[in-house]
Formats: sequence, structure tokens, C-alpha cells
Amino acid sequence: MTRTVLDASALVALLLGEPGQEPVWEAVRTGEALIGAPNWAEVVGILGRAGLPARELRHTLDELQLEVAPLDQALALEAGLMAARTRPLGLALGDRCCLALAERERATVLTTDRAWLKWKGKAKVICLR
Repeated sequence: MTRTVLDASALVALLLGEPGQEPVWEAVRTGEALIGAPNWAEVVGILGRAGLPARELRHTLDELQLEVAPLDQALALEAGLMAARTRPLGLALGDRCCLALAERERATVLTTDRAWLKWKGKAKVICLR
């Protein structure tokens, strides 16, 4: 099975019905999608700040049955090693964790952040907008 790693922005696009959500829904629907724990936490924070009550937020995310990959020591190391290469792109820690997960899984990344298109690593990046 081909894997698709979701950036927080991609999952938020799906949950809020924003442009570009279709490929995200397809990856979730087919079971190809996974998201890293740091990006999962970002999604929770974004939806919480938007006013979604905790109970509804949990229910909405549980309904997706999305695999959440833990941030283990090896993945954290890879994300940290990417810092110098991603600084010019303005990518944050969560972004690097997402890219590191995609590289480990030999997966494609879905994001709404156009800066990721300049990434020169092993992971294929698709910008949804």
C-alpha cells in the first residue's frame, strides 16, 4: 500500500472543508493516510483555537480512524538533522517531523504550504493549493 503523510494544514483543510481537501479525503478514506503525533497536536490546537469544543473535537478526529505515528527517538533525530536544510524554507519543527516521517515511510506528503515544494529531500511533496 502506498502511504500518504498528512501535514497539519492538509488535515485542517479536510476538516474545515477548505480548497484542496479532496486528495486528503481520498487518502483517509482508503486507509493510506497517516499523520505524525506533532502534526496531530497541531491540528488539535488549531481546531481548539477556532472554538471547537473538546468533546466534539475528539469525536471528529476519532471518526477519521487516522493512524497517528509516534515521535520516537529516531524520527526526532532525523527531524532535528533537517533543521539547517529547512531553515531557508521557513519550516518549523512540526514540518520537519512530517517530512522525516514521510521519508521513513517512503511516502508522499500532502500540505497546503507552498514553501515545501522547494524541499530537496527524499519525500515527494504535493501542495494542495
